Amino acid sequence: MRRLAWPTGGLWRHPDFLKLWSAETVSQFGTQVSLLALPLAAVIVLDATAFQVAALGTVEFLPFILFTLPAGVWVDRLPRRPILIAGDFGRAALLASIPLAYLTGNLTLGQLYVVGFLTGTCTVFFDVAYQSYLPALVEREQIIDGNSKLEISRSSAQIAGPGFGGLLVQAFTAPYAILADAASFVGSGVFIFRIRKQEPRPEEAAVGGLERTSIWTELKEGLRFVLGNPNLRAQAGCTATSNFFSQFTFAIIIVFLVRTLGLSPGVIGLVISLGSIGALVAALTATRISGSFGIGPTTIVSASLFGPSVLLIAVAPTGNRAIPVLVFAQLVIGFSVVAYNIVQVSYRQAICPPRLQGRMNSVMRFIVWGTIPLGSLAGGALGSSIGLRQTMVLGAIGGGTAVLWIVFSPQRHLREMPEPVDEEPHVTELGAALPGMSDPLPADDAA
Repeated sequence: MRRLAWPTGGLWRHPDFLKLWSAETVSQFGTQVSLLALPLAAVIVLDATAFQVAALGTVEFLPFILFTLPAGVWVDRLPRRPILIAGDFGRAALLASIPLAYLTGNLTLGQLYVVGFLTGTCTVFFDVAYQSYLPALVEREQIIDGNSKLEISRSSAQIAGPGFGGLLVQAFTAPYAILADAASFVGSGVFIFRIRKQEPRPEEAAVGGLERTSIWTELKEGLRFVLGNPNLRAQAGCTATSNFFSQFTFAIIIVFLVRTLGLSPGVIGLVISLGSIGALVAALTATRISGSFGIGPTTIVSASLFGPSVLLIAVAPTGNRAIPVLVFAQLVIGFSVVAYNIVQVSYRQAICPPRLQGRMNSVMRFIVWGTIPLGSLAGGALGSSIGLRQTMVLGAIGGGTAVLWIVFSPQRHLREMPEPVDEEPHVTELGAALPGMSDPLPADDAA
């Protein structure tokens, strides 16, 4: 019998990347446990109301609005690996306090709110540093491959994690199941601690030994870099539009599946899990697809699939006849979202100078995540007033317009990863021009 050979090329022979990948894999599976166990602890142990559970989700998301932009400045000022380690160990300690309080009979809803807010704060700094760290760890031509491998872990966790989390909650109760997530953050921190490649010192990454300016001045530099670059501006607009309409529909989709289509919770869970297989396929193939068809065409096709897929869900028949339609739509959505994310995140990591990575990533996150709560509110309001199916149709139509940002930008012609934009000139306290004001595409590609 022929033995399967373990891959040996590219990033498979990059020990530091493998440690980062291992850290991501461990923490992603743990996070899936807490996504289920934390609200269940509120509902089952503390008898929380629906509003109180919704408030728990709000306090977990609030740090992303409050701290994402300043986090980018600090990530560019400090070495990123220590931020990652502190974020992992900080979240581990915070989550471990929940089973400890439950064991001593002192667990309260207030503690869950505090832990949710502080854990979200740690995640803000970790995520901005994490996206900024990969380009310093691997070569520029390896960024898409690196992001694809990281997405494999995330997609696999989304497939297997909820089921594993459910078993842990059933076997050990929700508070004790959260220990698995705390342990996963410890494991992730240990893997990152063992990375040996030294980062450039922040002052060395700056051009010409730039003097440090105020936080607001540095933040403006990140804003101008993103908004002044036509391709990053188009990506931000496309993703923000897509996020608005995806949350517009997903805020009501469970109610739609239960009340309009008449599906059971078990069937809904199966459909969602099967949809994650599409995400896994995209993670496995994004490098090859973007290499074959180009960065621009891959981005356009992946961004254009969301609207038609949601429309399929909106017009699905009732009862079990809806299952094949929903599974197909979820597979396409999972594939398109992950393929789009891998390509667009890799693009912005590749073109951004090292000293601006943190601010660029934080500005992008602030813009594209800022539309999520607005979409949720709009979808909920319309779903209650004009009907669930009608709201789903509107969300599909709106989501289909997101790709127009890319279609009418120079990125539509982009075939390969461009070189980073010129570092000069840089922003000063008086507000000089910025590197993001120029288009990184060669003239013949941008035509």
